[in-house]
Amino acid sequence: MERVVQFTGPRQVEVAEHDSAPLPPGHLRVRTRYSGVSAGTELTAYRGTNPYLTRTWDPEARIFRDGAAGIEYPVAGWGYSEVGEVTEISDELTGTPGLPAVGDLVWGIWGHRSEGIVPVERMIGHTLPAGLDPLAGTFARVGAIAYNAVLASDIHVGEDIAIFGQGVIGLLTTRLAQLNGGRVTAVDALDGRLDTARRYGATTTLNAVTGGVAEAIRAATEERGADVAIEISGVYPALHEAVRSVTVGGRVVASGFYQGDAIGLRLGDEFHHNRVQLICSQIGGVPPQLSGRWTVERLQRTFLALVAEGRVDVTSLVSHVVPADEAAEAYVLLDERPADALQVILEF
Repeated sequence: MERVVQFTGPRQVEVAEHDSAPLPPGHLRVRTRYSGVSAGTELTAYRGTNPYLTRTWDPEARIFRDGAAGIEYPVAGWGYSEVGEVTEISDELTGTPGLPAVGDLVWGIWGHRSEGIVPVERMIGHTLPAGLDPLAGTFARVGAIAYNAVLASDIHVGEDIAIFGQGVIGLLTTRLAQLNGGRVTAVDALDGRLDTARRYGATTTLNAVTGGVAEAIRAATEERGADVAIEISGVYPALHEAVRSVTVGGRVVASGFYQGDAIGLRLGDEFHHNRVQLICSQIGGVPPQLSGRWTVERLQRTFLALVAEGRVDVTSLVSHVVPADEAAEAYVLLDERPADALQVILEF
């Protein structure tokens, strides 16, 4: 039997059981060990705010169209940060270069389910690096999201970088920006996360609740403003404050998943008068100027290599490892008590 975590309605979670499907040609079967919960994207489906629940994405025109929902409840098997053991490989794949072997631990995307049936092309080169804690493998995708935002930022050594949001992805962004040579100011509404941000390389931390973030950043940079701001919380007032924080012609990388109307974002103010560059970073692709050298796959592998080399710590970000059968409690924790959790992992 296969167990699948699914949302049956807004803020309704169950673990369903299904018969295991036969393995089709060109696929591997993986028994899940750990699956990381995204406190951003997944909570939009959990809360019922995801745009796919009310509109349909047209992949050819690349716009959302009104009139029909792209997904409906139950929403099954969301999740994009899995680690598991290969248990079966299609016979015809024997000898494929880079193919994991039965018994290997692999990382990838197959959702919150006790086993994944994954196309071989998505598993080539996805054997977990030797000696790496399996929990660390669940960070491949979230690490790539952070890495992508840093690449889009085009950070140079000695530049002032403001990073808004210090959840898991924000903390990883802080560390990568610091490795890239930036002087990082970390901004969040939770003091505990700001404490962690200092450990991850932030030179300065600011609590957004106290206000005056843009003014403080400008005062610390001779009234110039930050060279770059990365907004990764998905909150419109934070995006507005990021725009207020950067210098004339400065760059704001919007990497959060914003929901609903842009209340709190005023584009007639500093955005207009300081000619601010606003750039979207989204894990569906790398910055266009780097597409000849970088891919999403390279982002993921390089991030895990940095973890394996000890240059980025991820396992200390794991605050809860929850049995998959208790997934509902995990989502309540992330939804209602975010100050009590960082990375929540489902264990199968």
